[in-house]
Amino acid sequence: MTAIDTSPLGSAGPSAPTTLHLSGEIDIFTSKALRQQLLTTLRHSTGLLILDLSQMSSCDVSGLAVLVGIQRRARAQGITVALTAPRPYMSRLLHTTGLDRSLPMMA
Repeated sequence: MTAIDTSPLGSAGPSAPTTLHLSGEIDIFTSKALRQQLLTTLRHSTGLLILDLSQMSSCDVSGLAVLVGIQRRARAQGITVALTAPRPYMSRLLHTTGLDRSLPMMA
């Protein structure tokens, strides 16, 4: 799992969203590192955190749990977490679990 921040913190305007490009697998072995990366990013984010899923190859229940947990923490801080560019399998997974109704999708 790799997370790449394409919106350097501190150099963008205060209303600019933070975008993380996630790639590889998000599973029981990588979810802890992703959670830490997202928590760090939340500390420096403003109103919108976008997670680009276009390069994710797989995601298991521990990865979904990280997304749900980060969304809850973000909401408590007034930050919206949105997903973008999920691959078809990820779209099906989000729909099957009902998370497509609670995690906003961006074009």
